[in-house]
Amino acid sequence: MAQVLEFKLPDLGEGLTEAEIVRWLVQVGDVVAVDQPVVEVETAKAMVEVPCPYGGVVTARFGEEGTELPVGAPLLTVAVGPQAPAADTEGSGNVLVGYGTAQAPARRRRVRPTPMTTGAANGSTGADSGTLAFNGTAHAGTAHARVDALQAEGPVPVISPLVRRLAREGGVDLRQLAGSGPDGLILRADVEGALRAKAVVGSRTAEAPATAAHATAATPVAAAAASGTRAAGTRVPLKGVRGAVADKLSRSRREIPDATCWVDADATELMRARAAMNAAGGPKISLLALLARICTAALARFPELNSYVDIEAREVVQLDQVHLGFAAQTERGLVVPVVRDAHARDAEALTAEFARLTEAARTGTLTPGELTGGTFTLNNYGVFGVDGSTPIINHPEAAMLGVGRIVPKPWVHEGELAVRQVVQLSLTFDHRVCDGGTAGGFLRYVADCVEQPAVLLRTL
Repeated sequence: MAQVLEFKLPDLGEGLTEAEIVRWLVQVGDVVAVDQPVVEVETAKAMVEVPCPYGGVVTARFGEEGTELPVGAPLLTVAVGPQAPAADTEGSGNVLVGYGTAQAPARRRRVRPTPMTTGAANGSTGADSGTLAFNGTAHAGTAHARVDALQAEGPVPVISPLVRRLAREGGVDLRQLAGSGPDGLILRADVEGALRAKAVVGSRTAEAPATAAHATAATPVAAAAASGTRAAGTRVPLKGVRGAVADKLSRSRREIPDATCWVDADATELMRARAAMNAAGGPKISLLALLARICTAALARFPELNSYVDIEAREVVQLDQVHLGFAAQTERGLVVPVVRDAHARDAEALTAEFARLTEAARTGTLTPGELTGGTFTLNNYGVFGVDGSTPIINHPEAAMLGVGRIVPKPWVHEGELAVRQVVQLSLTFDHRVCDGGTAGGFLRYVADCVEQPAVLLRTL
């Protein structure tokens, strides 16, 4: 007799309490093996695949794609035992692929169940919430009919969960789209085109009513003011990455008395030094890696800024290791991957790690461990074409170094006016951990290293 086991959304670590279902990897009626990924979820930290600790037949799924579930809520049920085809009756105890396991399981191909000669099914309504209870009798027709229906329906030709999410939030039916990718694969451009078409149709439809409304109120804001209600608008839920960022920045503003100082620096010699290093052969060195080396050297001289405040103990905790976070803007929002032990890495190793984490951020595959534990943040907002900023500190850290764009500007060099590569550097710091003298000393040292890279060599 088969036993139906319930698999709940596991504790994903790092204080995460909920996750959003991005994409189901199995259907009701599929045969799954132990540790096979069954669902892709998005947390406030990253996109992860959740493996099932049981082997057997999927009998129910709980939640549509886009549904947010709390930790401990049921994800799916699996029938295991002698009546469940290809079932492995022992669970692994694993939580996430690559987390807390002795060996990372390989991704397995989904297998459709073969016709069963025994078993009975009690069907239920809903494509994702049906329950198949196997009790050892000879009535499997309902289960087979359900599986056949799922097979006939066929998958939507979409690979990227970002494309699915874009379509879901924009109200686009993916099954109505003809993909422009290989073998009809639906790409982001296809969804964006459908959204533009919807916007055009919507604006034309609303044009006549809008004209009539203008006779009674000049603008939606004026109409709202007259009626005492808020103007109509689009509501965007603060959840996932956006919600996590909002919570963290709000907490930073509430708890940290921050201050910012800044200075312009001549980066001409730093750019020349990088060009010379890259011309010598070997792996290319990124500018971000050189700035990171300067940061770690400065933190060695001013350790007060590599710290956090323990409010309950009323102590400033200065840290021995530098785990350097760097701001990365992605399609999913702002994330801050962390380079572990940045102080122990040379420019080449830093370049490689920045590249790896940036690619993982772009594809949404950063792990929770790669997004937490930072002790200092380097923010290169110059990539957005701006000179300066007063960033919000990444709580609970004590400081953040901001780097603006490097552009040719008039500069007095060796007593004469010249065109030099100039950058604005800013330091936002927690005023509880140090005063302006320490912050100014740190920033001045960073600027000196940017202007004269040989200064850095004296500290290595």
